[in-house]
Amino acid sequence: MNSHDMKFSFRDFTWSLSLFGTAVGAGILFLPIKAGGSGFVVLMILALLAGPMTWLSHKFLARFVLAAKDEDADITDAVREYWGLNMANVITFAYFFTLFPIVLIYGVGITNTIDSLIVHQLNMTSPPRWILSGALILLMTGGVAFGKEIMLKASSAMVYPLVFILIGMSLYLIPDWTMSVINEPTDWGAIPVSVWLAIPIIVFSFSHFAIISQFAKEQRRVYGIENAGKKTDSITFAAASMLLVFVLLFVFSVVLSLTPEQLDEAREQNITIVSYLANIHDSIIISLLGPFIAIVAISSSYFGHFLGAHEGLSGLIRSRSSMSSKVISTMSLGFIVVTTWIVAIINPSILGLIETIGSPMMAAILFIMPVVAMYTVPSMAKYRGKTISNIFIATMGFATIAAVIYPFL
Repeated sequence: MNSHDMKFSFRDFTWSLSLFGTAVGAGILFLPIKAGGSGFVVLMILALLAGPMTWLSHKFLARFVLAAKDEDADITDAVREYWGLNMANVITFAYFFTLFPIVLIYGVGITNTIDSLIVHQLNMTSPPRWILSGALILLMTGGVAFGKEIMLKASSAMVYPLVFILIGMSLYLIPDWTMSVINEPTDWGAIPVSVWLAIPIIVFSFSHFAIISQFAKEQRRVYGIENAGKKTDSITFAAASMLLVFVLLFVFSVVLSLTPEQLDEAREQNITIVSYLANIHDSIIISLLGPFIAIVAISSSYFGHFLGAHEGLSGLIRSRSSMSSKVISTMSLGFIVVTTWIVAIINPSILGLIETIGSPMMAAILFIMPVVAMYTVPSMAKYRGKTISNIFIATMGFATIAAVIYPFL
């Protein structure tokens, strides 16, 4: 393959957009609440950490997949090759428990979004929560169960209009910047802990690890094992750069247009930041766009994560049961729907779910596993020399997991 073929091409740009689109979802709509609510200095530190965290972690995971001997290996296949069947089962279990909490989060999120829309935009009485949540979860799940291909295409198609709308909202809010977050007194002693506790939402909001297996395999097929690593490095860098610019534009614009008290209020109400903006903003544009953005982002994210969680749970049951695939699939679907409904009725903190359940499992697979492989798998030994980046990613991974124990300290 000549050097011309290794230049960044339109095909590479298309893959960057695919990685970018996978990451753009409902998580970004909660990021300003957590990141901005901790103060402007913390927000600036998180902005500096987000880029290398996103690029290095996804680059390392792509290398993890590429290091497998089997050309068609996905993440689980690679784990089986490196560490055996038992560890592959553990990773499959962890993968399910990475996706399943996200489904729960979106069940709560869509219920609160529609309830807020009914009360604040339609000026109607809030319906019984158990009925509203059940109807919404069944509606979204029905779309997945009975029109999977259509829903996946629709979800993919919704990403880019959503991006343009969020960019438009970010620019629209500029005249409303109050800078009150910047003028807020800084508690310098609390900054390290505040940064630590905000790392999980960064991991969650910027993650696109679900598509990395497919992405890495395609680069190996096109460019060969000798050049696939260079391609995945450059494409993941482009995707991380686009994400950083887009997400930070949105986060900074929103945070600078609100006061610290308003950010705290949004967290207490357990709604997305765009729903909160719609409720407090005089502009009819924001009032209409806020709920629309939240509904589209949550619905499109729900479809993909529900499918992944359903397939993961079905696979776990199938490996330990002799029941038919149809029965297992139905049981899995029923379990996820019922548990999502129960959690939506209970209405736990969405940011709390992200910080304590969703992000730690994600960090274990995305941040820690590839670094461990560099020092235990012969085919990844060539990456051991990048000591600073390896330590950085492992530290961010352990910090994400360790954040779970903070409430108990």
